[in-house]
Amino acid sequence: MRHRLFYLLPDIDSARRALDDMLLNRIEVRHIHFMSERSPVPPDLPEANVLQKTDVVHGAQAGMLVGALLGMMVATGVVAYFDPVAKATLAIAITLAAMVFGGWAASMVAAALPNSRLKSFYPELDKGKLLMIVDVPARQVRKIEKVMADRHPEMRFAGEAAGVPVFP
Repeated sequence: MRHRLFYLLPDIDSARRALDDMLLNRIEVRHIHFMSERSPVPPDLPEANVLQKTDVVHGAQAGMLVGALLGMMVATGVVAYFDPVAKATLAIAITLAAMVFGGWAASMVAAALPNSRLKSFYPELDKGKLLMIVDVPARQVRKIEKVMADRHPEMRFAGEAAGVPVFP
C-alpha cells in the first residue's frame, strides 16, 4: 500500500526543488502531482489529474450505491410478473444496470465540483500556494517526511492519507 502525503508550498521555485528531492529519493514522477488555484501549474511540474482535482470518484461511489438501491427496488416490483428462473437473472440485471447508470450519471455531475477531500486546502490555494500530492510506499513515509522537513523549511506538511492502491 501507499500513503498519500500532502504538502503546501509557497511558490513555483519551492515546488521545483521539492520535485527534485522526491525524484532523488526514488519516488516516480507518476506518483507526484501539483495543484494550484490561482495560476496554471508550469509544464515542467506534473499537474494533478481530473480524478484528483474534481469529485468524480466520490460522485461515482455515491451514484453506484444509490443506483444499486433503486435498482433493487425496481427489480422487486418488476420480477413479480416473471417465472421463477427468470426472476433472479432479471433482478440482478436490473440492479447492475441501475448501479452502472447511477455511477455514470453522478460522476458526470461531480466532474464539475472541486474535490471534497481537498476542501481544507482550498483557502491556502486561493492565497497562491501550491499543493503537492505524493503517493509514497508505506515503508518510505517517515524517510520522505524527514527529508522534506530538513530540506524545505518553507513547506508545510498538510496531512497524510493511508490506503492508496499501489497501481497506477
